Amino acid sequence: MKGNINVSVENIFPLIKKFLYSDHEIFLRELVSNATDATLKLKHLTSIGEAKVEYGNPKIEVKIDKENKKLHIIDQGLGMTAEEVEKYINQVAFSGAEEFLEKYKDSAKDSGIIGHFGLGFYSAFMVAEKVEIISKSYKDEPAVHWICDGSPEFTLEETTVKTDRGTEIILHIAEDSLEFLEENKIRELLTKYNKFMPVPIKFGTKTETLPLPEGAAEDAVAETVEVDNIVNNPTPAWTKAPSELKDEDYKAFYHELYPMQFEEPLFNIHLNVDYPFNLTGILYFPKLSNNLNIEKDKIQLYQNQVFVTDEVKGIVPDFLMLLRGVIDSPDIPLNVSRSYLQADGAVKKISSYITKKVADKMVSLINENREDYDKKWNDIKIVIEYGMISEEKFFEKSDKFALYPTTDGKYFLWNELEEKIKPVQTDKDGNLVILYATNADEQHSYIQSAKDKGYEVLILDSPIVPHLIQKLETSKEKISFARVDADHINNLIKKDEPAISKLNETEKESLKKNVEESINDTKFTVQLEDLDSNDAPFTITQPEFMRRMKDMQATGGGGMFGMGGFPEMYNLVVNSNSEFASKILATENAEEKNAQIKHALDLAKLSQNLLKGKELTEFIQRSYKQLEK
Repeated sequence: MKGNINVSVENIFPLIKKFLYSDHEIFLRELVSNATDATLKLKHLTSIGEAKVEYGNPKIEVKIDKENKKLHIIDQGLGMTAEEVEKYINQVAFSGAEEFLEKYKDSAKDSGIIGHFGLGFYSAFMVAEKVEIISKSYKDEPAVHWICDGSPEFTLEETTVKTDRGTEIILHIAEDSLEFLEENKIRELLTKYNKFMPVPIKFGTKTETLPLPEGAAEDAVAETVEVDNIVNNPTPAWTKAPSELKDEDYKAFYHELYPMQFEEPLFNIHLNVDYPFNLTGILYFPKLSNNLNIEKDKIQLYQNQVFVTDEVKGIVPDFLMLLRGVIDSPDIPLNVSRSYLQADGAVKKISSYITKKVADKMVSLINENREDYDKKWNDIKIVIEYGMISEEKFFEKSDKFALYPTTDGKYFLWNELEEKIKPVQTDKDGNLVILYATNADEQHSYIQSAKDKGYEVLILDSPIVPHLIQKLETSKEKISFARVDADHINNLIKKDEPAISKLNETEKESLKKNVEESINDTKFTVQLEDLDSNDAPFTITQPEFMRRMKDMQATGGGGMFGMGGFPEMYNLVVNSNSEFASKILATENAEEKNAQIKHALDLAKLSQNLLKGKELTEFIQRSYKQLEK
């Protein structure tokens, strides 16, 4: 028979080619998905006794016929009768899978049906000028042959060329799509989209060497056989129960997902939920250190083992975009825009479920093996800290698993830290002051001053620390953070201790004036402090607020100041009780006084890593000259 496809638009095919899919290569994903669909439907019907046939071990075959410019996709699924072809292929508005699901919805829940036979089939016309379907149903009816050349006209007739059950789709590849007759291209697409589909996919054959029998002669040559080249793994790790998998299985799957990754993942999280949505998957924590910009090896999103995308923003919370692995959910719609995904209710639920699951995993890891968790902290902290500042629910649980390491290599949970430092690091107003460093080498002298007073100094060195500190300060009561070089240690944790001063007010004013005139630099604000006579004569500090704003600006944020760079501003703390202060006051030669102050400033700059370029060269030359005196 001949007929016209029942479509409302006179010629739907150019529209399909142009608008339906932006990415032409997904035709293969759609057709292999349909073949998988037909195979899984048959499996379901045989399991409930509705199809009285042997299911066997069906596979899907993809074959290239380069000479005749044809691509074949062959399945051993349930096949179609003439009536079904007429209905499912010609009446585009109906979808075979929808009707199937409606009829068997109670018993078909777990049969893994993709559910987009129908329009997906027409993606074939993006790359083919003519498409043929040869199909034989599992029902006792004749095989049928359908041909369409991309116009609404088609022919449909009975045929005897096919005697075995299933469907063969033949694409006559168009001149502008000949790349899809290249073996490498088809292999690449099957690997990308169909690597984990639930039915074995054959693409050509490969040679395998048989093992030699025991006691074979030394010069015996092993036999080889040609076997099907199966390009997919139909039962990837995420489809199995966690109880079936060992640690090495998870690691092997990680390398299957990311063949170019040579480092082992630190640990994994196996996701498995069936209410209020369906979701399975495995997420891996790779070694991250302080890297926030990870583009390659992203989380892959699947729908019933069919690859959809690795652009998972909106489905996975932002902070987990740094992880790797697989998420598979039939509840995430295929071929839809990013904005739709972000507004979708199911997707929002999925995002919060994953966040909760990660938090729960962290709690169990730290409880199972604290020592091992401490060791891994520096490789995972960036994810945890990012989660704490971006997801409120995650932050609420973080006291149970977020660690605060010290410069001495100890790791504290929040309550442990509070308990340890409260007795000594509470200031005169009852506020707990948490001291931290961002670089243990550069801030060494400041850390040492704090330790000499019996204080703990945290090492917080990830790029998002300013944001994390702000979050903790606004969420917890009566605490503040101060970087060890933000002021002299006596000012960072102010105690009710009277300061003893060697100099009177007039001498102090004179000292301050001498220092300001010698330095003559607007970057430095001179402040006199009555410190211990053994403390350094000059100390450079950077006010906590200014430095924090600069740090925030560097990692995005910083509010209204975001328009321009912050000026470099420092405090020069002059120890008025030091021997050096007394020496300056006693020196009458203005030139000598000036030289001493500049030299002391250079030493202070050197300790803060601020002495660079020309200034550093001049300082070294001057120091050598002094050795010669």
